[in-house]
Amino acid sequence: MSRTMAVFAAVLLWAVTAGVPAGAQTPAPSVHPGTKLSFAPTVGGARLENSMHFAAVAGVRGAGDTYTYSVGKIQITVDVFDAGRRVGPGAVNPTVANQFETEANASEQQIRAAGYTRFERPTVPSTCTYGATAFRCIVYSAQTGGTRLYSKLLLTGYNGYFVKIAVIWSIADKNTLTEADQALNNFIPALMH
Repeated sequence: MSRTMAVFAAVLLWAVTAGVPAGAQTPAPSVHPGTKLSFAPTVGGARLENSMHFAAVAGVRGAGDTYTYSVGKIQITVDVFDAGRRVGPGAVNPTVANQFETEANASEQQIRAAGYTRFERPTVPSTCTYGATAFRCIVYSAQTGGTRLYSKLLLTGYNGYFVKIAVIWSIADKNTLTEADQALNNFIPALMH
């Protein structure tokens, strides 16, 4: 992974972990107990880089798990959480729509706070389908140094939880949305079968 992409990924991870006290993080389970999703060392050609479980912190956030995979220089991050409430299935229910807006806004704020410039995102999300799973999704980008970094954010309700997936790539690494979507087309059906 390039240095600039690693920094971008760290900013996104920081947005997930903000407010989590030291010591509240442990490795995430290889099989998520609520969703029964299996996070194997390799999923759909992507290699597991690390995982973290975040304990619930009263007034700050609910418990959640983050799994980070890589396919070449493309990074795929999966967050499984419930935000303190039961989540209906699919991408079109109001709970997912509201949480998606919260996630997209939080990502934008954290990226801007980290000094990235020329942040761009469409005003209206779309629906993306990978295998049999539909997600609310949006592609956004930001400028750092001489390169533009991109991320596609996806969110759905699955077995009572939110499943948020972000794929991150850089044109400096000669990656495009086509390669990112191919990585997701291999990864998501293998994960959510």
